[in-house]
Amino acid sequence: MPTPLESLVATGTKLWCDSVDPDLVVENKKLGATGATSNPIIIADLINSGRFDNELTGLMNNDLSDEEVAWQMTDRLVRHSQEVFADVYEATAGDDGYVSFELDPLLEDADCALSVDERAQRYIELGKSWSSGHQNRMIKVPATPAGLAALENLAAAGITLNVTLIFSDRQYKAAREAIWRGAQRFGSLDQFKSVYSIFVSRIDVYTAKNASQLSEAAQGEVGLLNAKRIWQENQAFWSELNFPLKQEIIFASTGTKNPDDPIDKYIGQLTGSDIQTNPPGTNVAIQELEGREYQSTLGDLPSQEVIEEIDSQIDFETMEQDLMAEGLKKFADPQKALIALIGEKRAALVSS
Repeated sequence: MPTPLESLVATGTKLWCDSVDPDLVVENKKLGATGATSNPIIIADLINSGRFDNELTGLMNNDLSDEEVAWQMTDRLVRHSQEVFADVYEATAGDDGYVSFELDPLLEDADCALSVDERAQRYIELGKSWSSGHQNRMIKVPATPAGLAALENLAAAGITLNVTLIFSDRQYKAAREAIWRGAQRFGSLDQFKSVYSIFVSRIDVYTAKNASQLSEAAQGEVGLLNAKRIWQENQAFWSELNFPLKQEIIFASTGTKNPDDPIDKYIGQLTGSDIQTNPPGTNVAIQELEGREYQSTLGDLPSQEVIEEIDSQIDFETMEQDLMAEGLKKFADPQKALIALIGEKRAALVSS
């Protein structure tokens, strides 16, 4: 009998590890993971562990600023994960085996003085710089006005993109259309690959707070319905073009926030295709669900009655605006905390 994660992968789902911890990446690859993602919180937790103090000291002795040290450590950790999944990239001819590298979240900080156009240009510069020389590195860009404005030129440069912080169909379509325009400018589409990270559980946290009038049957289903609809839209658009590589949805924020929900609520309802990014701890917990065997569920929608209730009760435009405002703070603040942590480490390591 397959393990729970083996059955998950057997449905057609690609399992990516939401970490670039060198040890956990290797462990999760053994469990079936074929890619990984990174963000400032993950990097900060690794640096805070003390396991990389020697590398930090070496970088600090090279007269790098705290911010430069943070980016150099991020680059090193992502590179290591890329090496772990390089064989997957080769075996799939570039369709899998990627590690996402998030561009500077401080471009979306409330205190950033740059205009939208200036931020977009900075995303383009950073995307070209951090992708240079890498095959299986995805450049992660947020679906903000500046991020969306940068996508066409990034795709036109042949850069493999992961668009993150997507909460709505509007954001998804804007991102997809910009990337498709850019990809056509690049020329060859043989290695064209893009992914779109849809946040799921955060939506249900939002509706629990802001749409308490939803029935018991509809409450907690909005995130799944939203994700599945966008997945269907993505399937319909790209299937007609029939590229060698798949243009996929990443189902992100799949951890449950409601303690009454089973740990695999979202994972079990988003199986059968595309990509799930799960924290290592979630993967371990799923493996302990004895006898759990997953089936393809992405095509399964709630009842028509529930769909009609959600569509009549949820203002998706307002929801996107509210969740983006919250998401941008969660996007920028961890980078500030990471840089501050480097400063604390410098004081302890260099003076010791």
